[in-house]
Amino acid sequence: MNGNTPYAGLPGETGAGQRAAADVPDLSSAQKRLLHRDVSRIAARTREFLPNEYAVDADVSTGMTGPEVTVAVRPPVGHAVSAGFTPDLEDAAAAEEVITAAERDEVARGLAASAALQVKQAISNNVRPTGK
Repeated sequence: MNGNTPYAGLPGETGAGQRAAADVPDLSSAQKRLLHRDVSRIAARTREFLPNEYAVDADVSTGMTGPEVTVAVRPPVGHAVSAGFTPDLEDAAAAEEVITAAERDEVARGLAASAALQVKQAISNNVRPTGK
C-alpha cells in the first residue's frame, strides 16, 4: 500500500514535489506533429500485417516524465495486446522523425505477432484437428 501514497520510496525521501514541472519536456508543435505521424505509421504498419478483423489504434498522451506512446491491437478473439513506451526526445530534436523506421517496424511486427498468438491461444482448445 505504500506505493499508493506520495510518500512512497526510500526512507527519508518523499515522492511529493521531487519532479518539478521543468523536468517534464515540452514538445514543440513540430515535435508533436512528428510524434503523432510516427505513431500513426506504427498503427498503419501493424494493420498491414493483420487481417481486417483486428482493430488497431494508437494514442499519444502526456505522462509524468513526458509524452507516452501506446499502440494497441484488439484481435477478433482473445485478449488485446499493446505496446507502450516513452520516446527519446533529446535525440529527435533536430531529426525528421521521433521514432525511427526500424523501431516502428519492430513494434508493428511484435504487436502483430502477439495479436495473432492471442487468437491462436483463444481458439486452440476449441478446434478439432481435421487430420494428422
